[in-house]
Amino acid sequence: MNIVCLDLEGVLVPEIWIAFAEKTGIPEFRRTTRDEPDYDKLMHYRIDLLDKHGLKLPQIQEVISSMRPLIGAEEFLDQLRERTQVLILSDTFDQFSRPLMKKLNWPAIFCNSLDVSADGRITGYKLRCPQSKLTTVKALQSCGFDTIAAGDSYNDLGMIRASKAGFLFRSTDAIKADNPDIPAFETYDDFLNAIFAAL
Repeated sequence: MNIVCLDLEGVLVPEIWIAFAEKTGIPEFRRTTRDEPDYDKLMHYRIDLLDKHGLKLPQIQEVISSMRPLIGAEEFLDQLRERTQVLILSDTFDQFSRPLMKKLNWPAIFCNSLDVSADGRITGYKLRCPQSKLTTVKALQSCGFDTIAAGDSYNDLGMIRASKAGFLFRSTDAIKADNPDIPAFETYDDFLNAIFAAL
């Protein structure tokens, strides 16, 4: 049995932290897993930036509530779910994901959680498990699933390479150049056809 494991940000929805950077006018928030392979380093950088500017969770959630899925993402996901099981594996957080999942017709998502103080300050984060995307793919395989994985960032490469088929979608030139053996796509039609061919 097949299961398709998809990254969220950059694949189905815009990058949350980039949208937050645009809303706040603070360009340092534009740094994402496309730029920084070390997720712990990236998150501490973000938390320090939030504290420096006195920004809290409700302000991020307000930006997220105004976001829409990428054009074509809903149709892509609906067509994919008609053919196979789909699981979104994301390094985002429970406190971020619900408005976006509603707009995508409630697909299943595994993600992380934030530590938040009573006044809304983000103080830390909890990973669901170490190397959560790769670990989850391996766990699914141990249950008898054949996984097909796709994403756009450094933190997606582990699950992509561990799967029976893996793809990059709208990734950076640097990541594509460093991984020329991984098929890369820019349109949902081509992406969907590649996944269907791998099922």
